[in-house]
Amino acid sequence: MTVNTTPTIEDVSQILKLLGDKTRLTVIKLLEIRECCVCELVEVLQISQPAVSQHLRKLKDAGWIKENRKGQWIYYSLNSANAHWELVQDLFKHVPSQEQELKMLEKNGMCCE
Repeated sequence: MTVNTTPTIEDVSQILKLLGDKTRLTVIKLLEIRECCVCELVEVLQISQPAVSQHLRKLKDAGWIKENRKGQWIYYSLNSANAHWELVQDLFKHVPSQEQELKMLEKNGMCCE
């Protein structure tokens, strides 16, 4: 269920600040394609697990992603129920796809399956 509200200037400022980070923007674009676990994001982003976890925490705290536990793994996906989902969807149209990164990961083998 998507809740549509008109964002304030403060809302837009916070969204742009959060997504102004290249790593978080990349994570969002990856999750736009499919859900991912931390180890997949570590592999694609080529940064440490603690660094990925910090970015995920910020995105989760802002309500842009959600968690889904599958056995010992936690998978992350986009939260389309976010109040400003439509605004971010409009922004996503202007950001290059990260599908090639996930294809490369699949070619090299998934670490969480």
